[in-house]
Amino acid sequence: MVNIREARRDDCAAMREIEWAAGEQFRTIPGLAFVADDPPLSVEEYGDYADDGRAWVAVDDGGDAVGYVIVDVLDGNAHVEQVSVVPAHQGEGVGKALLDEVRAYAVARGMPAVTLTTFDHVPWNRPLYEHLGFRAMTEDEIGPELRDRRATEAEEGLDPALRSCMRLDV
Repeated sequence: MVNIREARRDDCAAMREIEWAAGEQFRTIPGLAFVADDPPLSVEEYGDYADDGRAWVAVDDGGDAVGYVIVDVLDGNAHVEQVSVVPAHQGEGVGKALLDEVRAYAVARGMPAVTLTTFDHVPWNRPLYEHLGFRAMTEDEIGPELRDRRATEAEEGLDPALRSCMRLDV
């Protein structure tokens, strides 16, 4: 069983390790090994999310961090910048619990939705988010800040033809 709590600065090194471990799975998807090679945020950047109350970690019974989520605010919505779970704990509901925390964050702030960008063809991406109630957004629904984020992702090598913007209305 895991518990979700707000991230603290002393969690940030573990958050980086979780990202590295989770990213390794992209090596199994043709053409996406570069995602595994992309370095996580710095400890300082994770710390900024924690200080701002926009980061949560999932901890196991021993107190070890096994997953995390960080959130930006784009177009007035809670935007999942990154959610990662160590492979040994995937499939146990950790990601869902982290996303539930983001949903609660959005509700508490009167935000209409949780958004994210994800790969369409990666089994643990779009299909999982759809299972959790997210839906693909139409082009007309994508606000200017999310458009900018998508453009930045494209500049960083993420093919927009393989990705979706998704939304969970809260």
